[in-house]
Amino acid sequence: MESRKTQFLVGIFVIAGVLALLFLALRVASGSTVTAGDTYKLYAKFDNIGSLKVRSPVKVGGVVVGRVTNISLDGDYYEPLVEMEISAAYDKFSESSSLSVLTSGLLGEQYLGLQPGFIDDSVRMLKDGDYITDTKSALVLEQLIGQFLFSQGEK
Repeated sequence: MESRKTQFLVGIFVIAGVLALLFLALRVASGSTVTAGDTYKLYAKFDNIGSLKVRSPVKVGGVVVGRVTNISLDGDYYEPLVEMEISAAYDKFSESSSLSVLTSGLLGEQYLGLQPGFIDDSVRMLKDGDYITDTKSALVLEQLIGQFLFSQGEK
């Protein structure tokens, strides 16, 4: 009788452990606290986004201020269109701000680097649904190597 009770308690403990791990995995995968509160959407078009992915961070000086929520092709010109959710706590970006596709390390993961623009009476602040027009595309390592080899072949 004691063996059956022990087996039952061990089974309950194992199930609770698996549920806790599942909960933790879903919590980590669902996002960070940056975009957990109020957010607003910004959009940007690029010539090349490299290997940027949905859920990639948007950083200002290394601090995560938002996440990429969608990547699609613009229907008219087939340019990559990136949708971002920025935390409402960071709502002081002007329309002169610029956005670059950057890489963590030499071969690391790509993210968006937001460079705040100047703030002046003549420049308005970005609001929900606005586009960032000053964008810089990703540097593709294969293209850089190809350019280097081509320039060496001319000499």
